Amino acid sequence: MTLRLIVVFTLAVAILGTAPAGPWDAFNLAPESRTVYPRAIYGFSGTAGDVHGLVSGGSLTLPSNTSFITLDFGYEIGGLVSLNFDAVSSTSSIALAFTESPEFIRPYASDDSSYPSANTTYDGVLDITGPLPTGYWTQPAERLRGGYRYLTISSTSNSPVTISNVSCAISFMPHVENMRNYSGYFYTLDPDYTDQDFLTKADMTGTVPLNTGRQVPFVSSPGWLNNATLGIAGPIIVDGAKRDRAVWPGDMGIAVPTQFVSTNDLIPTRNALSTMFAGQNPETGALPESGPPLSQQGSDTYHAWTLIGTHNYFLYSGDLAWMQNTWRNYTKAVQYLENKVDGTGLLNVTGLRDWGRLWQGGHNSEANAIFYKVLINSAELAVYLNDSLLATSYATNASALKTAFNDAFWSTEEGMYRDNLTSPLYPQDANSLAVLFNLTASAEQASSISTGLTRYWGEFGSIAPELPDTVAPFIGGFELQAHFASGNDVRAMDLLHREWGYMLYTPLSVQSTLLEGYTSNGSLYYRSYDGYNYDPSYTSHSHGWSTGPTSALTFYVLGLTVTSPQGRTWSVAPHISGLQSAEGGFETPLGWYGVEWTLTAKDFHLTLDTPAGSSGIIILPVSGTVFVNAVRTITIVGIVAPDSTH
Repeated sequence: MTLRLIVVFTLAVAILGTAPAGPWDAFNLAPESRTVYPRAIYGFSGTAGDVHGLVSGGSLTLPSNTSFITLDFGYEIGGLVSLNFDAVSSTSSIALAFTESPEFIRPYASDDSSYPSANTTYDGVLDITGPLPTGYWTQPAERLRGGYRYLTISSTSNSPVTISNVSCAISFMPHVENMRNYSGYFYTLDPDYTDQDFLTKADMTGTVPLNTGRQVPFVSSPGWLNNATLGIAGPIIVDGAKRDRAVWPGDMGIAVPTQFVSTNDLIPTRNALSTMFAGQNPETGALPESGPPLSQQGSDTYHAWTLIGTHNYFLYSGDLAWMQNTWRNYTKAVQYLENKVDGTGLLNVTGLRDWGRLWQGGHNSEANAIFYKVLINSAELAVYLNDSLLATSYATNASALKTAFNDAFWSTEEGMYRDNLTSPLYPQDANSLAVLFNLTASAEQASSISTGLTRYWGEFGSIAPELPDTVAPFIGGFELQAHFASGNDVRAMDLLHREWGYMLYTPLSVQSTLLEGYTSNGSLYYRSYDGYNYDPSYTSHSHGWSTGPTSALTFYVLGLTVTSPQGRTWSVAPHISGLQSAEGGFETPLGWYGVEWTLTAKDFHLTLDTPAGSSGIIILPVSGTVFVNAVRTITIVGIVAPDSTH
């Protein structure tokens, strides 16, 4: 059947900083106020009076050291607790215990954030010892709890204490007055999932004040401190709400595109990148693996992710002054990687630290895929910085690396890339990134990889062979994009349903933000044998690196991307993905970009809003006769539809 393809252009009229209102607002979990209150009572023991008083404006008495109550804030929050002590004696005392997962609700310990311990009680509780004050009390700033949903208040003496007015002052996004004021949105109905609103539900809490990092060296057990300085300026983007509360450039490969399409809040990104360049080795050009206070060294891949993050920041913001000021450090960092290319034509990895995977080092395909993206991005940046010689050099080196990569790693028998020159392993990370970064030599090769990656799928997502028994949503986010990029949209939606559907709805988690990772059977023992000491309470439930679908749905299902700084040029290439309609958009300093498309038996109808002065290309997903209706003068570089007439 031949469809009519109707393309309508309108003038972008959305107010900068505010996405249009609509049914998607129901899934915006950002609070209306920076002070939030518990929504429900999760459990209690040995209390006196109405246990629901603490959620209905009343009070509650804890009469003895067997008394406690657990409050449920309804979703992931983070900040400083305040409450009123209405009646106390000279020997009254209480303790506060925090947890993201309901699995670790207990009056004697929080979940772990300082350090992983197999007994899951390293952090302990926040003891509030007597004599207690009468009246208003606030948690000490250094004992900030960055991420939790459940708060357990227990009496630690046999003297009664009456409390009321329990609240939390939100600490994340400290520079934003209205946290609900998202500048971007995505909306669709998913006919193939039990919750049709599933694809619209995504959130993250990754921007924090400067002096709220996890203290290093780690405090002794029991205890935690979140008062370390995280960088050169704040606010700053970190990996997780509860922990590690530090800048990790690899995480930013997912988290920064999420920021762009949802809030366009790129100040924390700039501060994080500036922090990484401030830590650069002035002799070698090496960048740290993480920001302070961890300031870990020795990662070639995270060094490269800082460079990719630099390109992303400039693409989204167009901040030329910052880019010019950073260019010397940037090129020195690229040279650091280029110096590791040996006679094979490949990067020889000597900085072995990575996202958690095993078997990093030597001529590793994941690291070389990331390095290729660095070279491609660097050639593009050099053009904007009017450095034609470097642009040519980077492009030439990228072309040579692509040839060497395919010659060295491609297995015709497996239809995938191997982990290194001799490995029988065909990793999730390298294969996903190779498709996403266009290292494949043909569309058939990309599709073969997409098919091959499904061999790792389990009930709850894609299990990374390079970190056995582990679902790693960070890498899963790149795999999701790789399926879209290779034209396997239905497969992408299947993975999205399995992996992110599990994270968002499992009762083990907070059902509002996303897990750092989990095991193949869905348990919280993420990375237990690889640094987390078999401590399931240490796993983060609010990790920006797990938000891959947030940008993927905008970039692929809507099909809306920017192709030059600030979106002066753009591309619209919708992926229907089994859906009947989708809409959404984002802003840049130039203005609002919005797409709305619907598919019926007769028509594919697309409406596009873009700022005046911008131009772009439209690639339509179906064939037919194209009708264009523009309400203003526009510049279209091209409209592409298979087997279509215009």
